[in-house]
Amino acid sequence: MIVENQEAVVALLLDPATHGESGPVEAIETHISRIYLVGEHAYKMKRAVKLPYVDFSTPALRLAACEKEVELNSKTAPGLYLGVRRITREAAGRLTLDGSGALVDAVIEMVRFDQSKLLDRMAVGRELTPALMTSTARMIVHYHRGVPEIRDGSGASNLAGVLDINEAGFATSHVFGKAEVETFAEAFRVALARHSGLLDRRGAAGKIRRCHGDLHLRNICLFDGEPRLFDCIEFNDQIATVDVLYDLAFLLMDLWHRGFPELANLVMNRYLDEADDEDGFVLLPFFMGIRAAVRAHVTATQVEEGSAYTDKLIAEARSYFELAQELLREKPPCLIAIGGLSGSGKTTVAEALAPRIGAPPGARIVESDRIRKAMYGVPAETRLPDKAYRPGVSERVYRQMAWRAGLILSEGGSVVADAVFDRPADRSRMETAASDRGVAFSGFWLQADPLVLWQRVSERKGGPSDATIDILSQQLQRNATQSSWRKITADRKLADIVAELRGFSEGDASEPGLPPSLSLVTAAG
Repeated sequence: MIVENQEAVVALLLDPATHGESGPVEAIETHISRIYLVGEHAYKMKRAVKLPYVDFSTPALRLAACEKEVELNSKTAPGLYLGVRRITREAAGRLTLDGSGALVDAVIEMVRFDQSKLLDRMAVGRELTPALMTSTARMIVHYHRGVPEIRDGSGASNLAGVLDINEAGFATSHVFGKAEVETFAEAFRVALARHSGLLDRRGAAGKIRRCHGDLHLRNICLFDGEPRLFDCIEFNDQIATVDVLYDLAFLLMDLWHRGFPELANLVMNRYLDEADDEDGFVLLPFFMGIRAAVRAHVTATQVEEGSAYTDKLIAEARSYFELAQELLREKPPCLIAIGGLSGSGKTTVAEALAPRIGAPPGARIVESDRIRKAMYGVPAETRLPDKAYRPGVSERVYRQMAWRAGLILSEGGSVVADAVFDRPADRSRMETAASDRGVAFSGFWLQADPLVLWQRVSERKGGPSDATIDILSQQLQRNATQSSWRKITADRKLADIVAELRGFSEGDASEPGLPPSLSLVTAAG
């Protein structure tokens, strides 16, 4: 099918008078859309393209896609989408908005928001913060809980369909050679076979849903001060009907590719904390790899269209292709436990290490404070009463930590466990979780001068810890310590602590865009 020429429609939308404005119209292009910003509004049109995964080749198809996009996105970004405008041909061939003539095209009308509030723009400006990304992760959990479950077919067949689309997408460009694409595709098929059992179990459990489908930083914005999803996949239900963690994986891959491994790891951990979806954690490298492959073939398709930025697009497509290959490489699981008194910096060190352990997006952090809050059904930042810290409750918390760590290790994922660990039984439980599964274990004990601990605890604001000066004093009076885990001096800069831990690591595997990965698989003596 031959697609239509949209030059006249573009000219109409670039004319400020069309919108009742006198100021300039700013144009933004993607591989399947054009957006025009003018005054307080934005107008988005579908490009007349026909690709293996999308067909916008006729006005009727573009109108239907616009209407569906408004319907779906109004749920995740209320107030942002205003409706659909028809472009019609009137007397003498004149084009206009919402005339009585024949349909020529359609555009979506939106509220124009500050483009600097797009999360991809904020990433370029180094404005993404842990607080913002935590809010984003929680927003995505809430969204995924509300979308419909789809139980047609198995989890493995659902991903096989995605791989089919990817392979067809690579065939539309010449950026990658035939042989390397075939090898690339075969590696994904092998990984799919390896994960098929878990994928099918997740499909049977209702984890496949009609999701956003294109959940990367450019499709998240701050609107009315809150992170909001927009521009979901409306044109292909197959692409958007996926495992919820595959939906999340696009954001994780995007953060990782842009050089924000800590934020990718944080989003993953905060999402899993809220969603309680531990069994799917081990699938994330595979899911991220597929997402990188999507970006590789989509970017390569843009090269075929001709652009002044051809060399840049080829390099970008190559970078996604190489990241996808890296994400498919299996890495052995390990368990790292970090203990110490309140104020010793356990959580800070854990969050610095986790992105560099195992395969991207790094290790799952199993944290006692967050597990305790989850047991009481309250947000991590909510302070619990003293009774929540009675010995019996703490016993349950540490057992839950060992159980979660064991579950993840059994599936082949890596874990960082973060807790005080001042009781031998709690330390032994974590060591056993690793040894029972033949997984390497490292235990570290952070120690600092009591004055430093008191200062840190007294100045702490926010976060999941409820530790107070009184609690720290009780720990010090008990002379809470241990001798079996490696001692790490913690009253110094984080970078120095991490540098010392690197000295204990084995191997020199590296992640794309990262310093050497911290394997930390030497058993601590």
